[in-house]
Amino acid sequence: MNEQTSLWQGDYQSADFAELCNALYERELRLLSESPMASTESIQGRLKSLPHYIKRTAYSMLQVETPLELDVQNASWSAKQGLKMPLSGQEQKTVNNWYLSMKLNHGLVVPIATDSTILLDSIERIDIEQQRFRTNAHGWFYLSQHEKNKTNLQLLKPNKKVMTSACSGHCWLNAHRANPVIPTLRELLLSCAINWRNFKQPIVI
Repeated sequence: MNEQTSLWQGDYQSADFAELCNALYERELRLLSESPMASTESIQGRLKSLPHYIKRTAYSMLQVETPLELDVQNASWSAKQGLKMPLSGQEQKTVNNWYLSMKLNHGLVVPIATDSTILLDSIERIDIEQQRFRTNAHGWFYLSQHEKNKTNLQLLKPNKKVMTSACSGHCWLNAHRANPVIPTLRELLLSCAINWRNFKQPIVI
């Protein structure tokens, strides 16, 4: 058994790993019980996939190099929240030029602002000809100045303040700080794919 395998098994047997899994299970089962489902099959499918994604997320949260503080009991990241949403330097032209200047990668984690918080998503399709990309959960974003995104969501350029806010679930209501929201299980997994040293280069997890 090599050293890497031993470390992997050690994390799976740790108290922190068990506590993370328990917190994630409790949260996901509560959300599942409150969410309207179309059929029994959809519930069964979700339950069947939960163990894999929960174990993968818990393991990744313990392994990733991040400036954030891990709250094991709540299975979340925590960091100091600013008075306002960190949108300085996030004008559309600046953001578009940033994405156009780089070689886009599938799986790259991108931040997206709503009226009250910043979400994490990832690129799943790239259309170079039309200068746009599609994210997994929030659809297409155009990078051309001649095209407007048909959504009230705002694509952001990743930086430390933006990604910290997104990972920690920072929330602002009516321009005032509000209680943080817990990112979804998928967003927590995406938070572990952020390369904090180079936001243009995704981490494969």
